[in-house]
Amino acid sequence: MAGFLRKLMPKRFRKEGVVIPVVRLQGAIMNGGNQFRPALNLASVAPMLEKAFSVKDAPAVAISINSPGGSPVQSRLIFTRIRELAREKQKKVLVFVEDVAASGGYMIALAGDEIIADPTSIVGSIGVVSGGFGFPELLKKIGVERRVYTAGENKVILDPFQPEKEKDIEYLKTLQLEIHQVFIAMVRERRAGKLKDDETVFSGLFWTGTRGLELGLIDGLGDMRQELKKRYGHKTKLELVTAARGLFGRRVPGISSMSLDGAASGLATGLVEAAEEKALWSRFGL
Repeated sequence: MAGFLRKLMPKRFRKEGVVIPVVRLQGAIMNGGNQFRPALNLASVAPMLEKAFSVKDAPAVAISINSPGGSPVQSRLIFTRIRELAREKQKKVLVFVEDVAASGGYMIALAGDEIIADPTSIVGSIGVVSGGFGFPELLKKIGVERRVYTAGENKVILDPFQPEKEKDIEYLKTLQLEIHQVFIAMVRERRAGKLKDDETVFSGLFWTGTRGLELGLIDGLGDMRQELKKRYGHKTKLELVTAARGLFGRRVPGISSMSLDGAASGLATGLVEAAEEKALWSRFGL
């Protein structure tokens, strides 16, 4: 009640510190998602971003990132939305790295006017990776015959149930190189004048926050609370922006309901996505 009444008072009578909205982006970046395992993608974060940038008197929006990467498309979409809102609302974007901002996670971090990380954070991994499994020998062992009928000679390219073909691998690599060049261009543009001339920066390697600062991948070392209070005063308040709650009280923006069949399907899908996400985190020892 006291907070409500204080808001009704003229600003000159209020004794409040600056309020900085905080958006936390956590997890692997991938399309889809469900009630059991929400995914980090544009659909899931857009409502929180809109809400954060709509805080009228806030001079900046703080974004906390903890992601090993994932979909380059969703990473770029989130990056673009943050920059669009920053221009529209005329607000500074301060990005703070938690455990890791690598690959697609670092692509999103590039949306920040400044990137600040802990000395032990992991940053970088500017590259593109594709992974999968092949099962042609397994089918033979269990006596299963694979039957595929197509119109178009390349409709079954990289089929995991058929032997790997050199031309398929070469084609996949051309796609990876194109995406890598887009990523490199984003880094060069956003880190212009800061990035060190080091050939390893775009090799896919990743570094601690300390080394990332030396390479120009980030702007400083520190943590969110101390940094914001140092910039905007000791009375600065951090206001975490959260998503609306859905079924079971989970914060799952963009998903409002689910049938029993959908719940069972979502659970199965969630198990697969959990394995994929675990693999992404494991690359960085997390």
